[in-house]
Amino acid sequence: MRETSFIKQNKKKWKEFEKTMETTEPDPEKLNELYVKITDDLSYSRTFYPNRSVRVYLNNLAQQIFHTIYQTKQNKSSRFFTFWAEELPHLVYKSRKEFRLATIIFVASFLIGAISSAMDIEFPRTILGDDYVDMTIENIESGDPMAVYKSKGAMGMSIGIAMNNIFVAFLTFVLGALFMVGTIGLLISNGVMVGAFQYFFVEKGVFWESFLTIWTHGTLEIASIIIAGAAGLTMGKGLVFPGTFSRAKAFQISARRGLKIMIGITPIFILAAFIEGFMTRYTETPDFVRLLFILACLFFILGYFFFYPRSLASKGFKTSFQDEKPTPDKPLLINTRRIKTSGEIFSDVFIFYRKYFKQFAITSLFATSFYCLMVFMFAGKSPTTLFSYPYSTFGIATVFDQFFTNEHIVYLPLVNMLIYSVLTFVGFSMLIKHTGKMPSKKERKKGYFMLNFLKVLLVTVLWNLIFYLNNPFLIFLAAVFLIPIILFYGYTMFVENTDPFRALGKTISTYSRKFSQLYGAYFLIAFVGMMFFFILDTMLAWFYIDMVGWNINLEQEAKNELLNVMLTFSSIFAFTLISLAIISAVGLIYYSILEVITANSLKERIAAMGTTKKIKGLDRES
Repeated sequence: MRETSFIKQNKKKWKEFEKTMETTEPDPEKLNELYVKITDDLSYSRTFYPNRSVRVYLNNLAQQIFHTIYQTKQNKSSRFFTFWAEELPHLVYKSRKEFRLATIIFVASFLIGAISSAMDIEFPRTILGDDYVDMTIENIESGDPMAVYKSKGAMGMSIGIAMNNIFVAFLTFVLGALFMVGTIGLLISNGVMVGAFQYFFVEKGVFWESFLTIWTHGTLEIASIIIAGAAGLTMGKGLVFPGTFSRAKAFQISARRGLKIMIGITPIFILAAFIEGFMTRYTETPDFVRLLFILACLFFILGYFFFYPRSLASKGFKTSFQDEKPTPDKPLLINTRRIKTSGEIFSDVFIFYRKYFKQFAITSLFATSFYCLMVFMFAGKSPTTLFSYPYSTFGIATVFDQFFTNEHIVYLPLVNMLIYSVLTFVGFSMLIKHTGKMPSKKERKKGYFMLNFLKVLLVTVLWNLIFYLNNPFLIFLAAVFLIPIILFYGYTMFVENTDPFRALGKTISTYSRKFSQLYGAYFLIAFVGMMFFFILDTMLAWFYIDMVGWNINLEQEAKNELLNVMLTFSSIFAFTLISLAIISAVGLIYYSILEVITANSLKERIAAMGTTKKIKGLDRES
C-alpha cells in the first residue's frame, strides 16, 4: 500500500484519537482500544515506511497514550483511599433504592416487634427465649439491668461479638441470592427481635438506661445490618430484575456491587464489637456522654452513607467506576493437557459442575432418597431416636458424624458405602466423558462398568473406615490428609484402567511427588463446600423448618418426626452435592499432575514445531 493511501485510509481514525486524548477524563476502555490500534498502525509504518514522517507521527501518538495510561495508574495506597472516598459512596448512591427499602423493612419490623410486645406480654419470650428473658429480669431486680454486657472479659467478648456480627451480616448478604427473599426474611427477623427487645425494657420501666446502653454499640451494629441487607438486596436485584441483560449477567454485575458494599462495612462491624466489648459495660458513665456518643455514631452513619454520596452525586463523581460491564462468558471447556495452578483447577471445577449439574443433582437426589429410605423404613425406630439436631447455629454440623456412625443403625456403614460409591462412580465417569477418555462401545470389555464400580467401591470402603477411628481429632486429620489421596488413587485406577495394586504403586512412586498441588486444590474446594453447608445449616435451615411446622396441623410428636426427616434429607442432599464437587476436583488435579510428570503435551508441541505451513513467518490458517 502506498503511504498516501495508508494515511488517507486511517486519517479519520487518527483525528478521532487526538480528540479523545484532549479530553480531561478519557475513558480507560477507549484508551486501551486506542493504544492497540495505534501500535498496530505504528508497526505497519515501521515495516513499510521506516524513514517517513508518518512513522514519527504515530510513534509520538503512541507515546502520549502510553504515558496517559501509566501516569494515571494508581498505587495501592491511592487505590485504598479512592475506594473509601469515592468508589464506595458511588456504589451506595447507585444502590440508594435498595438502601431505602432495607431501612423501611427493618424499621417496620422493629415497630411490629414493639407493638406485638405491647399487645402480648409473652411475645418477647417467643422471640428472645425464656432463658434470656429470665436472666434479664433477674438483672433488673438486682439493680443492674445491663449486667449481661459485663459478664465476660472485654477482649474475648469483643472478638466473639465481631465474629458473630460479621457472620450475621455475611448471611444477610448471601441470602440475597435467593431472589432477595432470604435477605428480606433476615431483616424482618432482626427488626422484630430488636423491637421486642427494646420494648421489653420499656415495659419493665428501665427504658432510658437500656436505650443508652444498647444503642452505644447498637447504632453502628444495627446500621451495619441494614446496610448488609441493602447489599443483599442489591445482589438479588440482578436475579429479580435483570433488565436487558441475561439473568446470569445481571447477577454477575449486582453481586460484584453488593460484595464491595459488604467489604466497606466490615470495619464498622469490628468497631461496633470493640465498643460493645470495651465501652458498653461502663453503664456508670454520665448519661450526657453516652447520648453524645450515640449521636456521633448516628451522625457518622447518616453522613457517610446518606449525605456524602448525595453531595458527590450533585457535584459529579470525579471517577467513572466501570462496574456495569460484565465480562464475556467463557466457553465451558477444560484443558486437561497443561499444568494448572490450584486456582485454575478451582475454576475448572465450577465449569465442570455447571455443565453437569443436572446429572449431579439427580444422582444426589437418588442417593439421598435411598439413604433416608433405608434408615427410616428399616431401622425400626422413630426418626427422633435415630438423629438429634441441636436447635442452634451450626447445630447439624456439630452432630454430622451421626450420619456415618450411628449406634441405632447397624447397617449404616453399608448404606454409606453404596451411596458414596455411586457418587464417586458418577463423578469419575462424567469427568472421563468430558475429557474424551471414555472408551467407545467397541473398545469396552465385557463387564467394564461393573469392574470400575468395584474399584470405586474399594475406594469408598477405605475412606469410610476413617469415621470409625475413636478419636475425633484423628478423624479430622485423616479426613483432611487421607481422603484426597484415596480418591486420587481411585481415579488413577479408573482412568488408567489398571488393577488396584499397580495403581497403588504408581500413586506412591510417581504421583506422590506432586501431592502439594492435590492438597491445595482439595482444601479450596472443601473449604468452599463446607462454607456452603454452614450457610444452609444456620438460620436458613431452621427458618424453613419453622415455616413448615407452622403450616402443618399434626400432633407435636408427629410434627417433630417429620421435621427430623426433613433435616436429615436436606443435610445428606447438601453433603452429597459437596462430595461430587470434591470428587471432580481430585479427578481434574490428576491431569495437571500427569502433565507435570510426563510433559506429553509439551513434547507433542515441540515435535510439531517446524511442520506447519507458514506465510511470512505466521502459521497458515487451515
